[in-house]
Amino acid sequence: MKANIGTIDRSLRICAGLLFIALSLTGVIGWWGWIGLVPLATAIFRVCPLYTFLGIKTCN
Repeated sequence: MKANIGTIDRSLRICAGLLFIALSLTGVIGWWGWIGLVPLATAIFRVCPLYTFLGIKTCN
């Protein structure tokens, strides 16, 4: 798959993903905080399936 996530978008996804996971581990938001794995995974692989479907590309 071709990368469609840029640097700023990637940084925001990593921060949001880690925040959700940390809040889940501390018990602040419960088990659903593990949804933070989704933005974290898309940031690591630099590919967002939803962006591909919508034709969005935030990288050069």
